Amino acid sequence: MRRFLHGLPGVDQVGCEARAAALGTRSIKAASKQWAIDLAIRMVDLTTLEGSDTPGKVRALAAKALRPDPSDQTCPSVAAVCVYPDMVAVAKDVVHRQRRLGGHRVPRPDEPPLSLKLQDVAFAVAAGADEIDMVIDRGAFLAGHYLQVFEEIVAVREACGPAHLKVIFETGELQTYDNVRRASWLAMMAGGHFIKTSTGKIQPAATLPVTMILLEAVRDFREATGIQVGVKPAGGIRTSKDAIKYLVMVNEVAGDDWLSPSWFRFGASTLLNDLLMQRSTMQTGRYSGPDYVTLD
Repeated sequence: MRRFLHGLPGVDQVGCEARAAALGTRSIKAASKQWAIDLAIRMVDLTTLEGSDTPGKVRALAAKALRPDPSDQTCPSVAAVCVYPDMVAVAKDVVHRQRRLGGHRVPRPDEPPLSLKLQDVAFAVAAGADEIDMVIDRGAFLAGHYLQVFEEIVAVREACGPAHLKVIFETGELQTYDNVRRASWLAMMAGGHFIKTSTGKIQPAATLPVTMILLEAVRDFREATGIQVGVKPAGGIRTSKDAIKYLVMVNEVAGDDWLSPSWFRFGASTLLNDLLMQRSTMQTGRYSGPDYVTLD
């Protein structure tokens, strides 16, 4: 495992950041922008992972996921609702099997033993979760205990059953781009369905250069194995302009096969409101302002 991961090509930091910056300057035409905004809405994972979450808050969030803009029937639904396991049934009741549901993030901050993580996963799946998030053990990874991290991902993947697994790296703690590439390959080889930059609670979270490394990894992994894996940047993506930069990067780096909610997601709930306001502006010719959307 160590020989393979350390045998991956090193990341040219200067070149990576320069290319990411260049892709971020691309402009698109108005018609393409409208399509991109709708696609970005469909790629949003609407999330609430707070200790103060209530059933009422989760119901409201699930309703917004289904009908982000109640005044516009043409507005698409988002990709998923992500909640803790004890709220999965509440959200599932609202969604009523119409949309994919995200599970909870594993592990919680106190890093419970693997057996408890697996129990949490089983509970969430039994409650109806279609997707599960887990965070890798960064300490073990940075210490070079790659097999330990690999085996934990495999165990969680098996506990997911039919649910899809998103593997979160907390890239802000991985120190180098080379480590981001190694973590990407490790997670994909262990069976992760998505690789995800971060929980959004640790900074820096999602960045264009880091996301480009993830996109290169899934592209190269598919070329090597025939297996396609999704990518999810999370944290700090707040505006339609930001989202379009990421979509341009997806198309240019991985290819248009990833321009789908099945293969690319935004972990950025605050992004949805800006997308809705920009969408309304393009359709009506006037800016609606923040009162046009709900505050979650």
